Amino acid sequence: MPDELKQENPEPQDNNDELYERFSFKTDKGQEPLRIDKFLMNRIEGATRNKLQQAINAGMVLVNGKDVRPNYKVKALDEIVVYSDMSPEETDVVPEEMDLNIVYEDDQIMLINKPPGMVVHPGSGNYTGTLLNGVAWYIKKQNPQFTEDTLPRFGLVHRIDKNTSGLLILAKTDKAMRHLAKQFYDHSIRRQYVALVWGDVVKDQGTIVAHVGRHMRMRKLFEAYPDGEHGKDATTHYKVMERFGYVTLVECILETGRTHQIRVHMKYIGHPLFNDDFYGGDKIVKGTVYARYKQFVDNCFAICPRQALHAKTLGFVHPETGENMFFESPLPDDIDQVITKWRKYSTSVGSTRNQ
Repeated sequence: MPDELKQENPEPQDNNDELYERFSFKTDKGQEPLRIDKFLMNRIEGATRNKLQQAINAGMVLVNGKDVRPNYKVKALDEIVVYSDMSPEETDVVPEEMDLNIVYEDDQIMLINKPPGMVVHPGSGNYTGTLLNGVAWYIKKQNPQFTEDTLPRFGLVHRIDKNTSGLLILAKTDKAMRHLAKQFYDHSIRRQYVALVWGDVVKDQGTIVAHVGRHMRMRKLFEAYPDGEHGKDATTHYKVMERFGYVTLVECILETGRTHQIRVHMKYIGHPLFNDDFYGGDKIVKGTVYARYKQFVDNCFAICPRQALHAKTLGFVHPETGENMFFESPLPDDIDQVITKWRKYSTSVGSTRNQ
């Protein structure tokens, strides 16, 4: 009789901004004793013995809620949980000097306020100029004895889009990585984003529930699948912060961390993010297209040449002290200036209409 298997997130890894997924297994009554690394190699596609042993040693594999050693032998009715590393393929990270806005740092974690336009990690087409290149340089400056071969790799447990600004947390130890990965998976991380979206959002607050997965034809894009036939489950809570008639300022709180989740969900309800060139926000979506209005919108696009989305807050439990940590990042200048312009514009239009 095969053991029971539940894979929490079976979709491809590039459909997640949270870089760890969880597998859970329960062995059957007739399970013969077998080393846990061998057991898992037969059940997790692409897993290698070396990587599994590293995960076990890092505490990323739990049996009946407890850490085990690589030589542990599974037995009948064991409940096994594996937090699997979904970070990008191993790529050499060359240290590059750059200014990093480090909000907080200790022996376990580092929080960085990422500017728009910066890719988080090296990968296809982006091998330099990424946030991790800057982090590598920062570490090497603190520890000159490190070479590129011995330079430790900081642990990404989540990421944000290149053109999204805001807070990002990195783990500096295996313990911190494990602890934060579990918090992200359990949705206990508190994340609030601020977005400027097209249109006058009808409800003052609401919840969007629709799977998010790759577009069936255009593979660089993601799509909302409300019936759950594709993609992964995704939930976004939103609340209106301020209305400007043609656009609305909203806060979004994530329960899940799917790639492009806020951008896809807001488009799905008819309110694409302002100047989001992937999802139709880089043209006039709301308002009559006449010369003065078009010039005003184009000026706003020039000030904020990216989707108006900012990862404003991040709250979590510290992996070492157990303390509740909370950080907040002010709106960057480009989004703040555009909000100010829309506030003035909506006021002037409103006063004209009332005359």
